[in-house]
Amino acid sequence: MAAPAGRCLWRVLAPRRCWVFPGLDQRLAAAPALVSAAPPARLYAAAAKTAKKGSQKTKKEETKKKQVPRRRPLMSKPVDDVYLTWYYERPSYGVEEAVGMLKKFQELDFTHPQQFVYINVFLDMALQKKKKVDPFASTVLLPYRFSDEVNKVLVFTEDEQEAEIARENGAAVVGGVELIKWILEDEIQVDFYVAVPAIMPKLIPLRNKLRRKYPSTRRNSLGHDIPKMLQFFREGLEYMVQDERVIKTRIARLDMPTEQIIANLKTVIHDICTFKPATYGPFVQKLVIRSSTSEGLLLNLDGLLPQVEEVEEEDEKAEDNEEKHVQQSVTT
Repeated sequence: MAAPAGRCLWRVLAPRRCWVFPGLDQRLAAAPALVSAAPPARLYAAAAKTAKKGSQKTKKEETKKKQVPRRRPLMSKPVDDVYLTWYYERPSYGVEEAVGMLKKFQELDFTHPQQFVYINVFLDMALQKKKKVDPFASTVLLPYRFSDEVNKVLVFTEDEQEAEIARENGAAVVGGVELIKWILEDEIQVDFYVAVPAIMPKLIPLRNKLRRKYPSTRRNSLGHDIPKMLQFFREGLEYMVQDERVIKTRIARLDMPTEQIIANLKTVIHDICTFKPATYGPFVQKLVIRSSTSEGLLLNLDGLLPQVEEVEEEDEKAEDNEEKHVQQSVTT
């Protein structure tokens, strides 16, 4: 009953709704637009919520929990013969002691007595600020030869007398400009290239091909003394930096006398140290010696590195002290 009564009342009041409900028509017309209109875009960012103090503490506690516990310091020397190696520092040995141990390992293991002796040299390549020593390669003539193998050396010369001298002293290939084409086409491959100064302007096309083996005075591969250069490169030991800071090379045979093995070792180490000024600190950080079938033994570097710079510094200090004494005597 209420619904029909309401409809009748609305029919009666509909013609006069303007004065009964003033502004009703405008509100009803605007209502759909207000409902369907999209909310205005917000032109500012919401304020960041400040983190609670409790949450910061929990994060710090979580990071502390995630941190790896510190490893306890390693012990110096084991007491017993059987021990866990990772609890102790790696032992280092003197050169004579290490070579004697390698010889003893060979006897106990019944391995070949003429096996080669190798060294692994770990270098500090850092210089001033962010500069580093560039990886290098070098050739050194050892005082005691340990192999009958001889390197192949090519000699560039156009003089007949020099060519004859090169052949007599064991040059593998001797020639002039005619060899350039064969080298570029890889028809001639040797270990080292030696030249006399007169032919160098004609060898420029080989610069990019030979790279570090291109003849130069810095590498002792350019000069007039052909027999000396041939002996150096035919019998010399070549080594190079690998993995940016490691040198791995062989230096002797295990059946050689201990004194000869040590002499070859010191010769190689002294040659390596020439590639970095001593003012930047020691170049060699770690030195390991081994044979073909043995484990590596860490060497004590005392007495192996060159001491020339220290002697010079001591002389300079002595001279400064003498000058101070002279000045003091003059003033008195």
